[in-house]
Amino acid sequence: MTEKSNDLSDKDKVTSASESPEAKGKEKEVENSSEKESSDVESKEAAPEPSAEEKTSEPEVVEAKEEDATVTSELDETDEEEEEDHHDEDLDIENLSKAELVKLLKEKTKESSSPLKLEKMVNTIKAAFDEYTHKERDEALEKFKAEGGTEDDFDFRPSDEERDFITYYYEFKKQVSSIRKEAEKQKEKNLDAKTEILNKLRELVDGEETTLSINAIKSIQEEWKSIGPVPAAQNRSLWASYNALMDRFYDNRSIYFELKELDRKKNLESKLELCEKAEALKDMPDLKEAIKALNELHEEFKHIGPVPREEQEELWKRFKAASDAVYDRRKEFYESQKEVFKKNQNEKEALIEKLNAFSDFKAERIKDWNTKTKEILDIQKSWEKIGPVPRESGREINKAFWTAFKKFFHNKNLFFKELDEIRATNQAKAEELIQKAEELKDSTDWQNTANSMIALQQEWKKLGPTPEKSRDNLYKRFKTACDTFFDNRRNSNKQANQEYEANYKAKQAVCDEIIKASKENPSEEELTEYVGKFNEIGFVPRKNMKDIQAQFKAAVDAYLEKLDDDFDREDFLFRLNLNRIQSDPNAVKTLNKKEHGIRKQISDLENNITLWKNNLEFFAASKTADKLKDQFDVKIQKAEEEIEKLKKKLSILREF
Repeated sequence: MTEKSNDLSDKDKVTSASESPEAKGKEKEVENSSEKESSDVESKEAAPEPSAEEKTSEPEVVEAKEEDATVTSELDETDEEEEEDHHDEDLDIENLSKAELVKLLKEKTKESSSPLKLEKMVNTIKAAFDEYTHKERDEALEKFKAEGGTEDDFDFRPSDEERDFITYYYEFKKQVSSIRKEAEKQKEKNLDAKTEILNKLRELVDGEETTLSINAIKSIQEEWKSIGPVPAAQNRSLWASYNALMDRFYDNRSIYFELKELDRKKNLESKLELCEKAEALKDMPDLKEAIKALNELHEEFKHIGPVPREEQEELWKRFKAASDAVYDRRKEFYESQKEVFKKNQNEKEALIEKLNAFSDFKAERIKDWNTKTKEILDIQKSWEKIGPVPRESGREINKAFWTAFKKFFHNKNLFFKELDEIRATNQAKAEELIQKAEELKDSTDWQNTANSMIALQQEWKKLGPTPEKSRDNLYKRFKTACDTFFDNRRNSNKQANQEYEANYKAKQAVCDEIIKASKENPSEEELTEYVGKFNEIGFVPRKNMKDIQAQFKAAVDAYLEKLDDDFDREDFLFRLNLNRIQSDPNAVKTLNKKEHGIRKQISDLENNITLWKNNLEFFAASKTADKLKDQFDVKIQKAEEEIEKLKKKLSILREF
């Protein structure tokens, strides 16, 4: 496409430069250089290109000189972006609630036909909304921790308001991105259209003169003017070719010279009016508005067309002088901001270094990603608060920041994609468990089915995460099937429950007998019989188990108080406890565990005795040492007595 726009022949360029009155005024500058005559159509260099950040805060102005001036590409490149900077509304959102912010975002994004104008406002609304979200999360976390939870177990789920806000926000960002992409596509189309116009203009210039030529050239001028911006790389060459061909048209067709001069005079009036407007901009208080207005004047100036040759140079000098006055104000402003820009650069580079630590972050838990995401968004928030940086560093700094930022969220998206696959797999497993539970829920084989149901429940507990939208429904179906079976079993066991009630009353009666017997002639043999009688009675209702055990213990304690002092109460209670354990379904496991515990106690005490005896050998003869020896002797004696008791318990335990 560049070749299309640069295919102005040497003949076009040389003819334009050598035959036009403007070119004759420049003979001293271009003599002995035919190439310079063909390419140096522009007599004034464009203003230096600003940094990326200047483009977003200050409208860029392009200098153009009459019909032979080649206009720089900076204006076309940034028009759309600058447009949005100057349509920001003063928005007071400080006292708005979350719901009001959601409503405001929805209204603003729906009511405007140009999302680019709203981008800064939408970012402001999002920043305010994020402050609410962060605050609510912190409060929820503190409440969770106050209720006994830990930060690692905390999972903050977004509210409906947050989901609505995120939906509106990302739909808006999608529109902005689409508009900008479409604008770039349109520039390519505009380049093709202008290249085609150049071909038509060249045919007209090189063709035979007709009475319709002037109308055709005017039509081409209007068509050229109506076409929007083109890619920056081709803008200069397009204008050079266009202006050279236009010069050739007017210079080679003397029949229309009078009409051309009249048109030039009319153009002179229009351009003089633009000069007055440009001169007035020097005193405009708002520099940004002044730059924007000057930008528009330059665009209009370059499209008006040629003026009388004798007025051309002075007119351009006047317009340029007015433009330079505004440029000088901008230059002074940026010079005064150099230290501020450098400070901003240092702050942004520090944030980039901090952000780079997150680019390779990996985690297996959602809460870890949520924690890091909050930190990333805090960094982004800090980044957005920092002002512009020097133009030569702006593009590189922005690229470094957003590359690291996007890499983190790319990794996060991969994690959640894998998580979704795991959840889908777990959902299939859950459906399978539900199907098995529903097949068993009406079974009357109580014991075997209960075991199967319990096994299914254990498998359910081992399931990983399932999709959030179906999680509650899956659990409800599984629980309903399990509850149905166990409710049926409980209803079928009403007779058994009546027996349990009778057992409860029978055990209460035994407790009463033990208390009554303790007041008469208590003996160990009698108490043993009562204990055996109590244990022979079957199960009691689950709700009464703790109560009957408490009554039994109180009755036995009362009986033991009446026995002789030489009665080994501790051994008796130990045997009593072993008898109780034997009635438990897991008796073997419990007894083995108790035996292991006793052996460990014996081993620990024996180790302590050995250590204490070794220590006694190091004490020197003194009053203090003798006192310490006595203390160690007491410890050793007590430990040996405790070992004897434990060994006795161990021998009793072997009887069971």
